[in-house]
Amino acid sequence: MNALWITLLVVLAAVLVLRWLRPTWYWMTFGVTFATIRVLIRYRSVMDACGLTVPPARWRLALARVSNRPPPEARSPRILRLRPTSTGLVLRLKLRPGQDAFDFTASSDRLRHSFALHNVVSREIRSGVVELRMTGYDVLKRVRMPAAAVPGGELRVPVALREDGAVHYRDYRQVPHALNVGATQSGKSVYQRTLVAGLAPQNVALVGIDCKNGVELAPLAARLTALADNPDAAVELLAALVEYMGRVYQLVRSEQRISVGLPDAEITADIWDLPAHLRPVPVVLFVDEVAELALAASRADEDRRDQIVTHLVRLSQLGRAAGIYLEICGQRFGSELGKGITMLRAQLTGRTAHRVNDETSANMAFGDISPDAVLAAVQIDKDRPGTAVAGDSSGGWYRIRAPHTTLRQAVDTCNAHAHRTPAIPELEPFRPALPVRVLVGKVQPRAAAAGAF
Repeated sequence: MNALWITLLVVLAAVLVLRWLRPTWYWMTFGVTFATIRVLIRYRSVMDACGLTVPPARWRLALARVSNRPPPEARSPRILRLRPTSTGLVLRLKLRPGQDAFDFTASSDRLRHSFALHNVVSREIRSGVVELRMTGYDVLKRVRMPAAAVPGGELRVPVALREDGAVHYRDYRQVPHALNVGATQSGKSVYQRTLVAGLAPQNVALVGIDCKNGVELAPLAARLTALADNPDAAVELLAALVEYMGRVYQLVRSEQRISVGLPDAEITADIWDLPAHLRPVPVVLFVDEVAELALAASRADEDRRDQIVTHLVRLSQLGRAAGIYLEICGQRFGSELGKGITMLRAQLTGRTAHRVNDETSANMAFGDISPDAVLAAVQIDKDRPGTAVAGDSSGGWYRIRAPHTTLRQAVDTCNAHAHRTPAIPELEPFRPALPVRVLVGKVQPRAAAAGAF
């Protein structure tokens, strides 16, 4: 008997250690079974308690009265599928007549407590079908990107893990321009560093503006086509980018080849429909601290600020078709930065807000999108750097957390792919000096990189 108790204690201790060290293994081994049984047993009572049922049809009530039987119970949504995943459960429901998908979104917190799961996210699949993605444990506590999290196409980078266990991708083809706000030590720079490291292996030109004397982006210079480390150099760099954009548009215009016999699918208005040998290399512009570009202490500074904002607005409005994409970072991004800044913000479809110090800063990112996202951004814990709220202009949002990419990891990745850095004539005066480590490693010259235009 003593041996049996000792064995049970050892097994229990092993399960607890597994739950602490490898929550995914624990979930797939024990948690998913317990959670599935719990959801199926509690389903009808939980739906009724959360107000997610509908009264029986009139004909059923009339039949019950005629046959002198008890009235039928309220009907719950029909379960179409219950699928386990490595992080939780996916419950797909068929709505009853009169139900709304918003009701499930509003009841997500009550469903989370009722089913004893970590998180529940509701989304509408199609008319009459709702999917509940239920997370069994806190996947954002220790972020481990799945092995399958690889770039799913050109300019598509896996940068973080979502609270429902899915991978968050930064897709520049789908969302060309984005805003990234966050307080000091919130993980904003690590998010940007992860983006640069993810784009480094791809055929893309990376351009940086870092007015903190380049301390954030200068270590990644091996993979940067151009870098400006002060506002004076930034205005010249942006002017050169606008000039490059004009040259790309001239190429697109000359290669449209509009004629009566040309199929509609071959007529192009951007670089992506051009033949591969003619297609210019896409450009991603990183602005590390946008407020430094907008600060003005004199009349000359105001003129420079107006030029910078004008160039940024022009790039955000016209750059997508020319293959130019913006990633704007800053602690604040409001009208106090000056004229034209809100016009620039309106062009930034993607929004990411790390921990902020006040609600006003969160409103600058999500105030025109979703009040719920503003509240979620304010509630981010300071002890969880890298946690953020990501959304877009459609109103959808979710919590994410990027893995901690050290500066050494990002530098090594950029150095390893330094030979992919294309040369762009307009940006040649702003090419940063290669680090000594890259020169010693005898990396191929950047001017010979494929895809240069």
